[in-house]
Amino acid sequence: MSKEVKTKKITINKLAIMVAKGFESTATKDDIKNINEKLDKHDKIFHSMMKELRAMHEDRKYFRGTMSSLNSDGLSYNRKIENLTIRVEKLELQAK
Repeated sequence: MSKEVKTKKITINKLAIMVAKGFESTATKDDIKNINEKLDKHDKIFHSMMKELRAMHEDRKYFRGTMSSLNSDGLSYNRKIENLTIRVEKLELQAK
């Protein structure tokens, strides 16, 4: 008992037409228009997000610079206070 296999011969042109019809049925012009509109919206959102990220980066950079200068100022003031404390202690020892 052998089965017969029936095949249809398809030419390249017929295959190309079938593929083209398949693409036409899956994506209409309205679908492509909707996709383009959505991509445009996403593009605008991404641009605004990038602006925000750049602004945040600049803010952090400014904050780090400000804190660094405040920290160095604080250290220099601490040294001055320590020097004055030592000088006052020496003066108190001499006064006794």
